[in-house]
Amino acid sequence: MPFQSAVGTARKGLRIDDDVRFIRSWIEKPLAMGAVMPSGKPLARAMANFVDPEAQGKVIELGPGTGAITEALVEHGVDESRLVLVEFNSNFCRLLRARYPAATVIQGDAYRLRRLFGDYLHGEVSAVVSGLPLVTKPLRTRLRLITEAFGLLRPGSPFIQFTYSVVPPIPRSLARVRTEASERIWLNLPPARVWVYRRG
Repeated sequence: MPFQSAVGTARKGLRIDDDVRFIRSWIEKPLAMGAVMPSGKPLARAMANFVDPEAQGKVIELGPGTGAITEALVEHGVDESRLVLVEFNSNFCRLLRARYPAATVIQGDAYRLRRLFGDYLHGEVSAVVSGLPLVTKPLRTRLRLITEAFGLLRPGSPFIQFTYSVVPPIPRSLARVRTEASERIWLNLPPARVWVYRRG
């Protein structure tokens, strides 16, 4: 079998394994997962495209799961050693450490960034990329998350979030926060949109 064909077959096998892992975790805790399947490649690439691979500082990914968006970030040019992956599921953490050994994987509650990081990385992060199921959470929780994320981010750096919902996951009306949205990504199942928030 030609090398490229073998690699493609191996990646397809990994993707199926990841789908099974996701479905199993979703059955166990549906509200914690936010999706039945890992993010599709078009959505993952759309999120990664909002990250400047040349910017200084760490890139924090919240809820990476099996690493679909992580893979897109690395393919986009983000150095793996700059990645800080915050994942609640211990099985996914083990998988991420094996796949991305140069990244920092933290098992913890991504909705409690101040508790996780304290003053570490304060104002030193170049992007926060979130795959968390924000729309399943109360507005107060969502606002706390983005406020704590902005405490880690350099001024003007993006907080990037996708949603399947037709409404933004965080209101557009936040003071001193600029908001932009991608076109709807119809090739993702279900279709999704990327929202980007910047302060300062």
